[in-house]
Amino acid sequence: MTNTKKTYHHGDLRGTLLAAATDIIAEGGVESLSIRRLADRVGVSRTAPYHHFKDKNALLCAIAEQGFEQQDALVESIAANPDQLTARELFERYVLTYIRFADEQKETYDLMYGRDIWKSGAPTESLQQISKNCFRNWLKWVEVLQQQGIFDPEQPTLRVAQSSWAALHGLCRLFNDGIYLDRADIDEIARNSVQMLIRQP
Repeated sequence: MTNTKKTYHHGDLRGTLLAAATDIIAEGGVESLSIRRLADRVGVSRTAPYHHFKDKNALLCAIAEQGFEQQDALVESIAANPDQLTARELFERYVLTYIRFADEQKETYDLMYGRDIWKSGAPTESLQQISKNCFRNWLKWVEVLQQQGIFDPEQPTLRVAQSSWAALHGLCRLFNDGIYLDRADIDEIARNSVQMLIRQP
């Protein structure tokens, strides 16, 4: 009998497992992911993933962590102002990028902020840490935006950060839950949201 099972030869098994798991949930949702299916997809033994993730919850948390890292990178790259944009233009670019990220990676975004981990599952310590750090980075940028007059500098920075993020997250949820079905509306609605969030001259 010929063994047709693919074998894994690359050094970064953890990274490969994460990438494959992300693809699986993008294709069929969280419920379609199992350690067994993941091992078969990558071409390793069904015990191999357990060397990196003790169970499905740990795997989901790792996918969410990866999402937060990507989100953090977005903030840092935009806040760095590579194109010498105005503060207002930078904030609009961030809002558009954030919403597109949530739209293009729906399942990952849902894991980052959804009940599969935070209410129904058990967030790992590393996930809790990286999610808090992500918000701290947002908080720091909001403080800069206040100094630049984009947000009201008289308001508490924490409250401005919380309320602006809540508005942005709510918009992403409306898109991801199918309330707004026309994807062509995303950018226009996002720009409108920017106008509502920022301090008017």
